[in-house]
Amino acid sequence: MQPMLATPAAGPGMLPAGPAWAYEVKWDGVRVIAQAPDEGDLRLWSRNERDVTVAYPELAGIGSLSGTVLDGEVVLLEAGNPSFAALAERMHVREARRAQSLAARRPVTYLVFDVLRHEGRDVTSCTYDDRRALLDALDLPDRVQASPVYDDGAELWRVTAEHGLEGVVAKRRTSTYQPGRRSPDWVKSAHHRTRTALVVGWREESTGTGRLGALLLGARDADGALRYLGRAGSGLGGATAEVLARALEPLATSSSAFDDDVPAVDARGAHWCEPLVVVDTRYLTRTPNGRLRQPVVRGVRTDTDADPWEQA
Repeated sequence: MQPMLATPAAGPGMLPAGPAWAYEVKWDGVRVIAQAPDEGDLRLWSRNERDVTVAYPELAGIGSLSGTVLDGEVVLLEAGNPSFAALAERMHVREARRAQSLAARRPVTYLVFDVLRHEGRDVTSCTYDDRRALLDALDLPDRVQASPVYDDGAELWRVTAEHGLEGVVAKRRTSTYQPGRRSPDWVKSAHHRTRTALVVGWREESTGTGRLGALLLGARDADGALRYLGRAGSGLGGATAEVLARALEPLATSSSAFDDDVPAVDARGAHWCEPLVVVDTRYLTRTPNGRLRQPVVRGVRTDTDADPWEQA
């Protein structure tokens, strides 16, 4: 079953308000549907319907909830907050022994926010409030928690920003669960951040068109060293791509100007350039090593310098 999807809010924090809505934290993890059938083994399914059961052996206890299907987010908590960077090591594991080793060292938590089947009965046609009551009554196993629900969306938006959480999802209390549909009954808003960054290289599209496919971004730290911020492939269409192509071509160099290492997967096929072009980016968060998560290029900037590495 494909999960129900939320519609993006019109702008940051622009969530529907009033008693008809419930609010939950938008967790920074991996969406997973957990299926505990009446007979047979537990199965965990990714958003694109791939079987990811082997990756999370510490969630085997969900199998005790016979006849239940849950929807939630797998997160890896560090200091109480989800760390997507830490989870990245787990989400692609398909070898059972390695998964067991990783689970023993850094176990994940499954934050459940919906029930799709309860005691063998399909409950997707029930209201959000009714499904939530079923969830709250479940005896959840180890490493599984119910995602908290709040009544004040504006306050939750403020608190999630203060604590560096990803954002907020508003859910209409009377809504049914609509598998695979991006519904206006669920509205999401994330705390995106912005910064200006230096373009230190670029990669062409993998299709062989020669068009700009991604930028390799950097920033200078307090000592003047050029540090790697990450690869940005979103936002490079239309006029922005044309402006960048014209600006970068005469700045081409034979080697990287970075003072730290660029991951091989990002550097492969890269064209390097003098770090003189500045772009404006929007991103979700920064990882512990300073990389931008989900950066989107918003345009070339000629009216300002690049932000220093230390600036979030």
